[in-house]
Amino acid sequence: MRCACFILVTSFCLSACAQTRAYLGFDSNDYPGDANLKNLRQTFSYAGYWLNSPPGEKTNTWVGHRATVESAGFGFLVLFNGRLYAELKSTSNARKLGQSDAKTAIAAARREGFPARAIIFLDQEQGGRMLPDQKAYIYAWVDGIVAGGFRAGIYCSGIPNADDGNVVTAEDIRVNAGGRRIIYWAINDACPPSPGCSFPKKPPGPAQSGVSFAEVWQFAQSPQRKDVAAGCTNYSHDGECYAPGNSPMIDIDLNTAISPDPSEGRLR
Repeated sequence: MRCACFILVTSFCLSACAQTRAYLGFDSNDYPGDANLKNLRQTFSYAGYWLNSPPGEKTNTWVGHRATVESAGFGFLVLFNGRLYAELKSTSNARKLGQSDAKTAIAAARREGFPARAIIFLDQEQGGRMLPDQKAYIYAWVDGIVAGGFRAGIYCSGIPNADDGNVVTAEDIRVNAGGRRIIYWAINDACPPSPGCSFPKKPPGPAQSGVSFAEVWQFAQSPQRKDVAAGCTNYSHDGECYAPGNSPMIDIDLNTAISPDPSEGRLR
């Protein structure tokens, strides 16, 4: 599904890559329930799938549902919730913690039945320039994921940080990655470039996030972030972004990707 253009013979190759189709997907901290999958599939090609407890949660309600989600026709964004800086700062060895968390992510992916070489995305919630402990943790986690037979991705900010020299977290991680192959899932829910809480039939490409190398773009979060997405006018009156046509309403984050199965997590 990714642009497989490796040899630049003419400008046609670049043009073909630029016009790669984009696919709409969702992610949510809470499993939406088996009964809602059919309706969600009418709008979305893939679903975020947590391997451990999502941010702010004590349990993971996605556990055990991989086969059901795939049977409903979804591809996957496989997610592992990473560590906040406060946790890394309090430990004596952030690199060792990254290695340990990589093993935990791999074990969970295997238990859930994801195939070898599926892409597991590390959820990096904090933005700005990554500090030494954060870099040690991230790159140790990436190395551990690859050594375990999977591929590594990272979910991180694609928004210039005005308080830190306008650094973009995705670019900071990439430039310091030492040649590591990492798949980038950028978050930029500011309008523009985001279309806000909307469900376009022809979703924008991830590169329109402002991160040219992103393969996934999260363009809306629920609830609406007032500090970032205040210019977006199409959220619900309560500030949530709800999936269309569900009762009760399901609040979700919205994504666009260059593949209908961004983690290549399907078995068939």
